[in-house]
Amino acid sequence: MSKIIMIKYGELSTKKANINYFLKTLKNNVNKKLESYNCTVFYDKGRMYIKNINDSDFDSIIKKLQTIFGIHEIVVGYEYDSLDFEQLKNNVYELVKNKEFSTFKVSTKRSNKHYELNSMEISRLVGAHLLKNIHHINVDVHNPEVVINIEIHHDNSVIYFDKYSGLGGYPVGTLGKGLLMLSGGIDSPVAGYLAIKRGVNIHAIYFESPPHTKIDAKNKVIALARKLAIYNNGVVNLHIINFTKLQETIYKEAPNDYLITLMRRCMYRISEKIMQSFKGQIIINGESIGQVASQTLTSMSVINKVVSTPVIRPVACFDKNEIINLAKKIDTYETSILPFEDCCTIFVPEHPVINPDINKCLEYEQLYDYETLINECINNHEILKISENEQKKFQDIL
Repeated sequence: MSKIIMIKYGELSTKKANINYFLKTLKNNVNKKLESYNCTVFYDKGRMYIKNINDSDFDSIIKKLQTIFGIHEIVVGYEYDSLDFEQLKNNVYELVKNKEFSTFKVSTKRSNKHYELNSMEISRLVGAHLLKNIHHINVDVHNPEVVINIEIHHDNSVIYFDKYSGLGGYPVGTLGKGLLMLSGGIDSPVAGYLAIKRGVNIHAIYFESPPHTKIDAKNKVIALARKLAIYNNGVVNLHIINFTKLQETIYKEAPNDYLITLMRRCMYRISEKIMQSFKGQIIINGESIGQVASQTLTSMSVINKVVSTPVIRPVACFDKNEIINLAKKIDTYETSILPFEDCCTIFVPEHPVINPDINKCLEYEQLYDYETLINECINNHEILKISENEQKKFQDIL
């Protein structure tokens, strides 16, 4: 008998012909997360297994696995090489005989369809064996104190009691790469988390405007990127754009009520070029319909026209409380509410246009050379590699 961790896939099991690609990626992601542990990871189409684990490492490994997308459920189990049914009954008895409980049920799954008994028969006979040998216990199929789970595989059996929820979703990297427009607010980190959950490996882009924005605002975004890195295979590449000159030019040359619309159109243009530099497929942001002037349907449509890249808005139909609750769950909320302004909250007009006209945008953009200013932003941008535990600065690769 050996004590192991077994991973259940959930949604991945629906992938059929492509499942090997998803499972191989998940295994690689698990190996990367557990690289500091002395354990072995392997899988089949039904389950993933982690073996040769030090007894002191089980709890910390489970916590690590709970930050990996693609995992539906995690169980701590006891693996036996023997498939002999009499031995199986005794194995269950030995595991539960010293537990304190009064009600139980046995739940069996049998991937080995050639086994001598079916799942219902196994559960019934194991339950009868326990009732015969342990006094003062009863079967309760509706609300038992202890659920004894048995899985019969082709070469072994696994018995387990404890289950831990995983994050679900798809393994990071299976659905390509995207660029998250990461501000210091509540919404964009949540949007990034949701994109990662669907298998997208994210980079992030942050627009700063010194001296109007402070170093505290930049550090706040770095802290948010680090929290997202936990779920993004441990790393987020953060592209930092100095937006000062471009933002001041728009503020000086264009009508005040169109400032936010024109600024966002330039941000989208820059984001698309940055995304193309690492061969991403989508732009991601935290826009929620109707939340601010630039997030009306008309505004989003006019702003979106400057790019051909798909723009994914994971929280578009969430209300603010739903976004806040998820931000608290992923531990970004307290960082997001720190009172440091980003470039989207400075120079805000008193009455921004909520239904901008595309023709007026094109007219106003003729008042300044935005293409040259955009290229300057991109050519001089900074890249930080943010890991779960540290950050590294890399020379601009564009």
